[in-house]
Order: sequence, then C-alpha cells, then structure tokens
Amino acid sequence: MNEALKRLSPYLLSSSCVSIEDGIPSHPIPNPSPGMRANAYYFGHPKWAKTWIDTVHRYPELARRWLAVAGTWDDKIVVDIGCGPGNLHAALRGSPKLLIGIDVSIGALVLAEQIGYIPLRADAQDIPLVSQFADVVAMNATLHHCDDMARALGEAARLVRPGGVLVADHDPQRSAYEFRGVGRGLWNARLPLYRLLKRSGHSREDDEQTWALATELHHKPRDGLTREMLIDTLRPLGFEVRLYPHNHRVGAEVSVGKTARAPFRMRLTQRLSGINPNSPEACMSLMCVATRKSRVN
Repeated sequence: MNEALKRLSPYLLSSSCVSIEDGIPSHPIPNPSPGMRANAYYFGHPKWAKTWIDTVHRYPELARRWLAVAGTWDDKIVVDIGCGPGNLHAALRGSPKLLIGIDVSIGALVLAEQIGYIPLRADAQDIPLVSQFADVVAMNATLHHCDDMARALGEAARLVRPGGVLVADHDPQRSAYEFRGVGRGLWNARLPLYRLLKRSGHSREDDEQTWALATELHHKPRDGLTREMLIDTLRPLGFEVRLYPHNHRVGAEVSVGKTARAPFRMRLTQRLSGINPNSPEACMSLMCVATRKSRVN
C-alpha cells in the first residue's frame, strides 16, 4: 500500500473512494468547477509553485501571528486545507504528530509531501475524513479560492475535535474592498499597469498573472470574507469565535488589536471609495480563530 494512504487510512470515512493518482492519495472530484481547475493548474505548475513556496506568505510576522493565537503544531494532529506546496508548515515549522495536507492540485501536493505533509487530493468542500479528530485545522489563504466559502468552512469545522482549534487567515475582508467610483476605477487600472511593468502581486509573467487571477474567486471588489459569515457558520456548530482584522505585516500583537498599516495604493483606493483606511473594517484580511467547545460530561 502507498505509505501516505496507509497513514491516512485510520482517518478516512468508510464511504470514501480514495485511490492513488500520480503517487498521491486522491478523492474523486466528479465535476470540478473552473475555479478548481485554475487552482489545480496554477498551484501545481512546477515553476510557479516553487516561487510560491519560496516567497509567498513567508514573512516573519505571519509565523508570529499564528503561534500567538493558536500555539505550535508540536505533537498535534494538524489538517492544513488548501496547503498548496506547503507554505504554512514551512513558515511555522514544528513537529506535528500527524500533518495532513489537502489540496486540489496534485503538483502542489507532491511538493508538500517533500516537506513532511501526508498529501490528500480532495475538494475542500467535500473532505473524505472522519469528524472531530484534529487538534488544529488550518486554512491559510484558502477560503477565497473556494467556490462556496461557507461550505468549505463548515467542512473544515467538522474535522476539529472538542477543545481543538480552527484557524483561517489571509482571506480578503469584504468591507475593505467595497470600492466605488474613482476608487474602483483606480483598482481596476492596476492590472494593465502590472502587465506593462511585467509584475503583479504574485507573478512576473503575463500567463502566470492570468492563471493567478483565475484562482482568486472571492478576492475582487465588493467580495470576500465577512464577520457575519464566519460567526453564523461556526457558532451554531459549537465554536467560540475570535476575529482579528489585520493588514498582514503584524505578528503576535494582532491579539491585542494591532492591525499594521495597509500599502499606500490600498489606502488611497479606500479613501477614494469613502472607506476610512484606519478602521478595522478597512483591514485587508480577517483572521478567524475558532475553538470547538469541549463536551460536557
């Protein structure tokens, strides 16, 4: 038996149909959406995935932020949903008891396996794992790549054991992107400028930029994560929910309300859209830390 599949077996649903595809345990995705196909291609591209793991979400404040709100992964069962090539573990390090990485991209999972993940190709909205077994379920820059963010969040929550924690971070906060009028025009104009300069947020090639944008299903003006969606999804499932708005370059101090300062272009766009860039609602990301309440004996 494939070694990764062997290690996954105790945690697979009895109804799952996981088989090996290109060396990776894979759960069927019968009707992948255009967004899923874009994610599978982009994050599995050999060159782009290598650049991603080397440079994206690797700033030191991210690790300090996660460690402050959720602790280390040492000796814990961790499920990283939308793990890509493994950026989060590469940033946080530690020694999990079990580290399962879930993604739609086999190419990304091949790289993730090389740094310690047990890979599982599956749709984040249909995860073939048993309920309530994980100490930590992580979703870093994952939800906005999913067609149905609430459904993916609910699936992630299902895996968390009593007393365990679900952490979602680096997804755009919708209220920060409520661009209007001149502000929205300025935001839209950035893409032709990036192409002219051969640069963008994650890419330096026109083709790469096209694919990268195709994965950003909910990272658009007047779209993204809301406090209401997070709370309304998680509290009925028995979670205590804490939310931390931030502008990325903030570490442990996020837990006491620090947010850092957004880039100038973001602040300008917000000003032109009637958004106060110094407000919590203007923060680019909304970090969610949700703890499943322990069972009452």
